[in-house]
Amino acid sequence: MFEDFLYLLRSRGLKVSLTEWMALVQALHENLHQASFTGFYHLCRCLLVKSEADFDAFDRAFLDYFQEVDFQQEVSQELLNWLDRPNAPMGEYDEQQAELNESLSTLEIETMFQERKNEQREQHNCGNYWVGTHGMSIFGNMGLSPVGIRVGGQSQSRRAFRVAGERRYRDFRHDNTLDIRQLQVALRRLRQFSGLVDLPPSEFDVDSTIQDTANSAGLLKVRYKKPRQNTVKVLLLMDSGGSMEHYAQLCSALFQAVTRAGYFKELKIFYFHNCPYTRLYRDPTLNPNNAVPVSWLLSNLTPEYKLIFVGDAQMSPHEIFDPFPSPREGEPASGVDCLRRLRERYRHAVWLNPSDRPEWGGEWTESYDAIEGLFPMYPLTVEGIETGMKKLLAR
Repeated sequence: MFEDFLYLLRSRGLKVSLTEWMALVQALHENLHQASFTGFYHLCRCLLVKSEADFDAFDRAFLDYFQEVDFQQEVSQELLNWLDRPNAPMGEYDEQQAELNESLSTLEIETMFQERKNEQREQHNCGNYWVGTHGMSIFGNMGLSPVGIRVGGQSQSRRAFRVAGERRYRDFRHDNTLDIRQLQVALRRLRQFSGLVDLPPSEFDVDSTIQDTANSAGLLKVRYKKPRQNTVKVLLLMDSGGSMEHYAQLCSALFQAVTRAGYFKELKIFYFHNCPYTRLYRDPTLNPNNAVPVSWLLSNLTPEYKLIFVGDAQMSPHEIFDPFPSPREGEPASGVDCLRRLRERYRHAVWLNPSDRPEWGGEWTESYDAIEGLFPMYPLTVEGIETGMKKLLAR
């Protein structure tokens, strides 16, 4: 069964085993691709690709091999034409329908989407059932549903969990957002900062032993070195809520990776919304009963902590530049004053950003640029976080 496709994938660097290939054969035999070319593509990628880093290589090989196959898009052009209504009036928000939509699983929504496509014969808008626009339906675009599949149109509130017909052919190797394992690998770089403790040499030094033995014409010279102890202390501050809701899954992966890694002597995690201001929270719900003043943080956590901010740095400028009405003695006088104090206290600091610099709204850009001027800012990607870790290691 097109075995040359298997060899093409291997020649492109994809390590596809015979077990995985036979699993694909079995899946096709059971019609798990639903007799569609798009389903076949996703089935192949699911079973044959082990890492997101290989998506680009797989896509290129797939396109090269099946370039003569006519691709039938997931959504008909007629339906896309019906959904091209950017200036249509908006329907009314229905709280009960919104709760019903949120109770559906992604599998249920996908199944319903296939059924609607087969049933729909005309344009529908401002409704809650058909594929349409400006309504409570979980299929379409420009709608009000808190969850669903976007079909056509442009992203607005970024609530859709999938975009119908979207296939991205791009290199994921350096700009892909991190999963838990990739993040753990990147964070491992911080362990390089661990220092040599002041103890007698008791750890076998392989390199020095080989070098000295070679210099002695083969006469064994065993060498020992001082033991290395992990001295890394990390202070992680994460933005929670608002525009960061779009990155909730990514931040959850970040939290799991950091807490599982075990690479740090000490790890302190706090949360804030947009900017720390005068206090930080111990949980992402920002419970005021579980908060600590920023002044306490500055007084009790020593400058040896490596400070890592995670946030999109997007807010109205008055939120960080306007002075607080009646600041308490010792507390920051404004949002930007709080950030400046943290920067002065923790010289080894970086800001990891899951979002790009905003291209809309000059005032939002002003806030972003002010934060970037205080903290070295890197994208929350494989390459970005590795560069950020190197920055934290700089003497």
